[in-house]
Parts: sequence; C-alpha cells; structure tokens
Amino acid sequence: MPMDKSSPSNAPDLHEFFAADPLAADYIFFGRKAYADRRGFLRGAGLAAMAAMVGAAIPFHRNMPAGFIPAAFADENVLVGKNGLTLLNDRPINAETPPHLLDDSITPTPRHFIRNNGIPPSEVAADTWTLTVDGLVHRPMTLSIADLQSMFEIVTMALAIECGGNGRAFFNPPARGNQWTYGAIACSEWTGVRLKDVLEAAGVQPNVVYTAHVGGDAHLSRQPDKLPISRGVPIAKAMTDNVLIAFGQNGGPIHPMNGAPLRLVVPGWPGSCSQKWLRRIYLREVVHDGPKMTGTSYRVPRYKIEPGEKVDKKDFVIIERMPVKSLITHPANGVEAGRAVEVRGHAWSGDRTVTAVDVSYDFGATWMSATLDAPANDGAWQNFRANVVLPAAGYYEVWARATDSAGVMQPHAIDWNAKGYLNNTMHRVALRVS
Repeated sequence: MPMDKSSPSNAPDLHEFFAADPLAADYIFFGRKAYADRRGFLRGAGLAAMAAMVGAAIPFHRNMPAGFIPAAFADENVLVGKNGLTLLNDRPINAETPPHLLDDSITPTPRHFIRNNGIPPSEVAADTWTLTVDGLVHRPMTLSIADLQSMFEIVTMALAIECGGNGRAFFNPPARGNQWTYGAIACSEWTGVRLKDVLEAAGVQPNVVYTAHVGGDAHLSRQPDKLPISRGVPIAKAMTDNVLIAFGQNGGPIHPMNGAPLRLVVPGWPGSCSQKWLRRIYLREVVHDGPKMTGTSYRVPRYKIEPGEKVDKKDFVIIERMPVKSLITHPANGVEAGRAVEVRGHAWSGDRTVTAVDVSYDFGATWMSATLDAPANDGAWQNFRANVVLPAAGYYEVWARATDSAGVMQPHAIDWNAKGYLNNTMHRVALRVS
C-alpha cells in the first residue's frame, strides 16, 4: 500500500513510524517488547490492543517480527459507506475517486474522497458533540450542534473541496506523499452555519490575524498531547459567506470519514483547511503555527526550482487559493467510443469563477469551446460539456483546459515542487475508436 509521506518529520504515518525504529514503535504503539534477535512477542495490554484493532485473537502472535503491521489494517472495511473509491493508504486512511465516478453535478456522499491525517474518533454522537470558540474573542462560547442550529441561520451550499496534493502522482521525479491522481476533489452539498456568523457572535477582537482549528482525531502515535493536524486561515477568509461549519452532507449526516458530526468547509483552499471532526476554533494575533502549518507543509517555494534543489524554509509560502483546473468525467479513460462523443466534466478555480473550458482531440493543435454552466453558488465547481465528432477510427486523446475570471489558463505542465502540491496540468483521456 502506498505510504503517506506528506507529513512533517514530527508526525509520520504508521509505516514511517515503524520504519524509523521498529522496536521503539512496537513499545509505544502496542505496548510490545521484543527479543534481541528482533523476533517480537505480544503480551498484556499490547496483545489486547492489537487483537482489538484486527478484530480477533492472534494465536501465533509470538511469531510476529518486531515492527510488524497487520495486513488487516488495510481491510476495505475502512471504506464502508463508500462506493468505488481507490484506497491509497490505510494508516491514515486516504482514498480517491476515479474521475468517471465523479460525473454527477453534486458528488454523492459514497463517492466523496477521504483525506485523513490521524486516527478518526470512535465516538461521533451528534447529540453530545460540542464546539468551543475562544482565543481572541470577546465572548468565548461552547456550543452543541443543537445550539448552532437554533442560534444561527442554516444554509445549504454546493462547495468544492480539493486536497492540496491532488495530482501528485504525475510529478517527475516523484514527489513525496500520497500518490493522488485526479480523484482528491469533490463537490457535495453541505448544510451548516456560516463560520463568520459564529465568529461575529463571539466578538472578533481587532488584533486577530488568523484562525486555528482543532479536530477530534488522534495522532498516529496515539500520544494524547500531539495533534495530527491543526491548520487555520486568515481572518479575512474566515469571514467570507461560503465558509461553513457543517453538520450535514447531501441532505443527510456527514459520512464518518468525511468528518461527522461536525466539520469546517473552506471551499477553494486546500482541503486541509477544512478541519474534520471539529472541536475547537480559536483566534490568534499571529499566523497559526499548529501541526502542518509550518516548515514545508502545505507550502510551495516562492520561486521556480529544479528537482532536487535545496530551498531555505523561509522561502516557502503558505498555499491559499487552489489553482484553475478541470476534470473530464465522461467518457472514461481508455474506453472504446463511437465517432460522436459527448465530453463532460467539471472546472473550478479557488476563490474565482471559471469563464471558459476548451477541449481538444488533436493533441492541442486546435481547440473547441465547451458549454459551461455557472456555479450553483460561490464555491461550487462548474459543469461543462462538448459534443466531439472524431474523424476516423484510431487512437485519440481528449484534453480539457479551463480559464478563470482572472484570465489564468490551465497549463500543459507545471513547475516541479518537492511536496507535489498544486498540480493543475490539463486532464487527458484516452479514447480508442473502432
């Protein structure tokens, strides 16, 4: 199973955690000690912990080598309630959606991708969940979901969420992290209250610069004093109309792997800003420095670099808006097709709108304009379609490129960066016409 190497060194995923020092990892994670010959054995709480995690007793546990990670951790049961997703990593759980399964104008809950950084909470009861809003506010508050529903206007919006590493698999040389292809993007309908309404009720102090978000998930090391991720956004972004504290997804509850029972949705910015299992928001007078806010996490060099080039950390800038991008959802890649083909998909561009989508079937020699729908609301992706007539039998590629309201056009290729962020190269779909 591909490993998630996007975490900073102080927050490795389970495979990196065990690879660094298997004996120490055994002791910390399972309470297990090992023989000097590196053959491990389980006992006491350690054996109970692993047995609970795999769901059964382990008769031959004494034969397990030190640093052993059970294959059951990759069980597809982690994708219960999802349909057709590709599991990229199991600890933490990360799964993407093949493009042809994203053809709906609103992404169904079973097809919304999963991006986790830690271990999801086991208790997600909506009736007992609370959210604390504090820090530099005049009136700190602790609110239940029922409080949110009764005190603030409830809104439903179609909002696109995209992982900052979507498209990482196509960097050459490879970039570290989950090898997302195209499917770490979704646009579901989210129901909740505006973050700005809650912050205004709490009273934002004049010196506030940034929000800070805390979720209910646990660090992969299970150390209670460590957070897997805590990001934030500038206060100006937090006070926009389409940033939601959401408690509903597509007319029902939020899927547990998508952050039930409460999450932030910050459309147009890296999905890591949309804290899942939301427990706390606090306001700060400085740029937030929580886990995955510093160093090179969700940052890119401020200038073009060559593969392998060393860059001082002070020259990395925080990713804010996501770039202009399009995705072909029909026809599926590699399928046989007739001479006439309807090409359709979605396009989006951070805080902007998309003004044009063009498609080509002759390797970019000529382009035709697609019909482009307006967004359902600010923060939603836009749907496009074009009827293409292919002139003869043979191999074709259909390409799509989007242009946004600032005149920025989706490129054929982008500059390399070591973390594999912000890949918005044109989507290409192969067709074979018989």
